[in-house]
Amino acid sequence: MNNIVSHLDITRIFCEVDDFCQSFEKHWEEQPMLPSMIGERKSRSRMRLSEVMTIAIAFHGSGYKTFKEFYTLTVIPFWRKAFPHLVSYTRFVELMPWTMMLLCCFLHTRKGEVTGISFIDSTPINVCVPCRAHAHKVFKGMVNWGKNSVGWHFGFKLHLIINDKGELLAFKLTPANVDDREPVPEMAQDLFGQLFGDRGYISQKLFEKLYEQGLQLITKRKKNMKNCLVKLIDKILLRKRAIIESVNDQLKNISQIEHSRHRSFFNFLVNLLAGLVAYTYRQSKPALDLQPKGLPALPPAIF
Repeated sequence: MNNIVSHLDITRIFCEVDDFCQSFEKHWEEQPMLPSMIGERKSRSRMRLSEVMTIAIAFHGSGYKTFKEFYTLTVIPFWRKAFPHLVSYTRFVELMPWTMMLLCCFLHTRKGEVTGISFIDSTPINVCVPCRAHAHKVFKGMVNWGKNSVGWHFGFKLHLIINDKGELLAFKLTPANVDDREPVPEMAQDLFGQLFGDRGYISQKLFEKLYEQGLQLITKRKKNMKNCLVKLIDKILLRKRAIIESVNDQLKNISQIEHSRHRSFFNFLVNLLAGLVAYTYRQSKPALDLQPKGLPALPPAIF
C-alpha cells in the first residue's frame, strides 16, 4: 500500500488516526450512523471513520487529480486487504462528511512547534472558473469575489501561519473578500517572537495589538513609507518569506486542496482538512536552515 502512495506513510497515518478516533469515541454516545430519511431504518456503516479519514488523507499524496479516480483505480483494486469493509464510491462520498469534525480536531494535534520565527500569508481557493461565478450555487452565500496581485478570483481565502521549519501553526478559512489583516489576531494568539508577512499586513493598529501579545509583526515597506532601521537578521528573514508561498504551492498542486468539482460544502471542508493533514505528514517540507555555519564574516549576534 505504501508503494502506491509514495509521498506518505499510510500505515503510520492509519495507526495515528485510529488511535485518535478511539480516544475520541468515549465522548460519543454511539457510533455515527448513515444519514436517512424520516421513518427510514438507520444502519451503521461497515467502514470505521478512521478508515474513511485515512483514505481521504491518502488521496492528497497519491498524485491523482480527482478523488474518484484514486478511489476506483487504486483503493478498490489494491487496498481491499488493508480495508476489508470497503464500500462503493457513492457510499464513501456519503460517509466523508461524518469525518469533518474529527479531521479538524486531528489537524489541531498535528500543529508544529512555535519557534519564535513565523510566516503568514493567504492564498485564494477558487470554487469555480470566474466566468461561471454568476451561475454557481453550491457555495451560494458563503463565498465572494476577491482580488490579489494576480487578479480577481471567486471563492474562499485560506490564511496560514507556519514556522521556519515549514510546519503549520495556524489556519483559517474566510470568504475571498475578507481583509488579510482581519483574522491575524485570532490566529496569532499562541505565538511569540516575530511574524513576517507581505505588504498586505501593514497596519499600525495590528502591529500594536500583536506587540501587546508579545509578537512583533515585520512586513515589507511600501515605496511611500519612511525608511527605518531594521536588524540585518530581520532583513534576511523577510527575504525568506517565500517559504510560505512554497507551502501554498504544494497544497494546491500536490495536495489538490483546490478544484471546482465540489457538490457539497461539507465534502469541500473534508477535502481541505485532509489536504492540510496530508501536508503535515510530508517528510520534506519547505524549511529554512538557521543554524550558524561558523562563517567568520558574520557576527554571531545576528543569529
